[in-house]
Amino acid sequence: MKTKSTNYIHLEFLSRSANEAFARGAAACFAAQLDPTLEELGDIKTAVSEAVTNAIVHAYPDSLGKIVMRARILEGDVLEITIRDWGRGIPDVDKARQPLYTTGGEERSGMGFTIMESFMDTLTVRSSEGKGTRVTMRRRIVPRRVSR
Repeated sequence: MKTKSTNYIHLEFLSRSANEAFARGAAACFAAQLDPTLEELGDIKTAVSEAVTNAIVHAYPDSLGKIVMRARILEGDVLEITIRDWGRGIPDVDKARQPLYTTGGEERSGMGFTIMESFMDTLTVRSSEGKGTRVTMRRRIVPRRVSR
């Protein structure tokens, strides 16, 4: 079922680590139109950082590749962010979503999907080996009351 958006952005960038900060900043700037709290913005930035870092480290471990971030404002003040790559793909998504599981070596914590899941309302991961991965996260931003 398609969900109608009231606004969106579409960004494409190389899988360079420097672009992780760009993606998280762009997501925060886009989300700002919903008037989130600083805590909500921090959560969104952290989730985007984890998703983009996963694409950089795991999808393209030995080369540069394309990453696309799409952010949409959906009805009901829901922010949806999708991070897509065309890299290696994940052989077993269920296993990859388990805390502490990593294919990135000792320096990786294996907590990326767990962090995304804890900071967002929903997390969907779709992947095909050799074709890439799509991570979609949603978070409802509760409108704040304006005191008079």
